[in-house]
Amino acid sequence: MPTQIAVITGAGAGIGRAAARALGRAGFDIALLGRNEDRLKETAENLAKHSVRSLVIPLDVSDAKAVQDAAERIETELGPISVWANCAGATVVGQVAALSADDIRRATEVTYLGSVNGTLAALGVMRRRGQGAIINLDLAPNLRGMPLQAAENGARSALRGFCESLRPELLHDADNIRVVMVDLPAINTPHYGWTRNLTGKRLKPVGPVYEPEVAAEAICRAAFSTSRSISIGATNSFAALWHMVAPGCREARMAEKGYKAQMEHDWAEGPQPDDLYKSVPGSFGAQGPFDEHSRRLDSPLTFFVPSSLRAGIFGALTAMGLTALMAHIRNCRKS
Repeated sequence: MPTQIAVITGAGAGIGRAAARALGRAGFDIALLGRNEDRLKETAENLAKHSVRSLVIPLDVSDAKAVQDAAERIETELGPISVWANCAGATVVGQVAALSADDIRRATEVTYLGSVNGTLAALGVMRRRGQGAIINLDLAPNLRGMPLQAAENGARSALRGFCESLRPELLHDADNIRVVMVDLPAINTPHYGWTRNLTGKRLKPVGPVYEPEVAAEAICRAAFSTSRSISIGATNSFAALWHMVAPGCREARMAEKGYKAQMEHDWAEGPQPDDLYKSVPGSFGAQGPFDEHSRRLDSPLTFFVPSSLRAGIFGALTAMGLTALMAHIRNCRKS
């Protein structure tokens, strides 16, 4: 049986680098896409130690033609693509009133259009065989609507809507191509140090934070899943329920706690290099600086919730609530 081929964008560091290792262990050969060629080569060297073939293609995912050309090159040099994971992203953090239109546009080009470009490139080659899996990243429900994060929230919301429209089109055309969203909580990656930051303080993760290997495992599971999405931990499911039931209360709490939750006490030491327009130089791995607070794969609080299970849980809770309401109504009538 020939080795399957996976493509990972943003593979030089963070979640993309961890995903390359996870999919390599799962038996895939890996095409590594990203802006920083040196870090892509480091990832490739790490994969080679485990006998995983790889192909390094430096590019900016916002360049649609470059991504399309990369897909054709991968098909020629590695083989038929069966999994494509869009892990590249860039953003700017700050109040909307302080953001520039250029920065918002650039964040959208990388995070939203970069994932769209990857999805289109994947569809172009996967449809030749009528099968494959495309994996896109979304924010976990507890991170959606977070203040100071309008640029990323907007890009991820657009990507979510794009995928929701794409799925019925694939069903209509009878293509066995799955589009899976991975709803990510805070992940301990280097991006907290290189995100364009207008707050004046150093950034930190919000809520439960997980190691990038946890995100990589979710991506690996998504490659074989029939679910529409995969979440990590229980917090995301409860946050989704809270968002549906009491959105006003949630917004009020975010207004009160959301700023402080994202920033360290110390002020940043002057302007720091960021990756919004070009890659930050230097060697970075998958992990960021928050190891002490991060949940690992072997943590009892680390578990994966596919959308099918989450729907079942919500259905059961709804049924319980309706049953209790009907019982209450009957008791009131009797009295």
